[in-house]
Amino acid sequence: MTTRPRLPERLEKTLARVARDQGIDQERLRRWVSFLAICGVLERAASEGILGGYYLKGGVAMELRFAQRARATKDLDLVLNGDRGKRLRSFEQALKLGFDEFSFRLKAQAREMDRADTVRVEVAIQYRTRAWQTVEVDLGPAGTTTIDRVEPTVAGIHEMGVPVTSPIRCIGLSEQVAQKLHACTAPHTSSTRARDVLDILLIETLGQLNYPAALAAALRVFDERGTHEFPPDFIMPALWRPELEALAAQLSFPVAGAAEIETAFRETVRRIATAILPTLSI
Repeated sequence: MTTRPRLPERLEKTLARVARDQGIDQERLRRWVSFLAICGVLERAASEGILGGYYLKGGVAMELRFAQRARATKDLDLVLNGDRGKRLRSFEQALKLGFDEFSFRLKAQAREMDRADTVRVEVAIQYRTRAWQTVEVDLGPAGTTTIDRVEPTVAGIHEMGVPVTSPIRCIGLSEQVAQKLHACTAPHTSSTRARDVLDILLIETLGQLNYPAALAAALRVFDERGTHEFPPDFIMPALWRPELEALAAQLSFPVAGAAEIETAFRETVRRIATAILPTLSI
């Protein structure tokens, strides 16, 4: 359901006031408005048959679920059907619909990311006649997954008076755990995957980790990608330690030291691996 209250003041002024009153970082609140505006146009495009389906993944999906308890992210990971060319064309067509008084356009040239089969674009967002923000969006390929319909929990949005589309299609949480677990334990994994360790620990800390469902998803993801076996033998790269400690401090995480984080993560992997798989009813 989408609500459409009218704004009594310029959105920039509202942003500054709400961020101050709610104790929220102003630029983080701005990004939340941008992400939800894009979600609004995606839902409109899906309802009008322009998009066959979509869902969010990555850090934005985490933020919409867990708000300020999740780490902040600056880009949006979006999954669409079709090859890269089709994804780009359908996304551009969807943006032309606009949402409420937000309008969108693609900036510059799209970047092809062959290894990830992804297209990276920049989306310029305008509210009424004023520029609002530019957001980086990764258009990734669809795959076998579950989708959750998530009610956004981010603070300050309703106080902003902007329209909120809800629920929002996000990757299933157990599927997201499995994909993050695969990414951060893969051979020669990227230094950017350190954050996945804390994402998984956060999900568990908040009591949202379904061990049997995560095990089923992990067995499938590891089998499909074929890079290494499950359960993985995790040894934290030394380069990750400063980033993880800084991020844990930023999030006021209960486990703060790199060695403690590594031990906690190993235990989480063990609990997933030793869970009893869910049985299928016949």
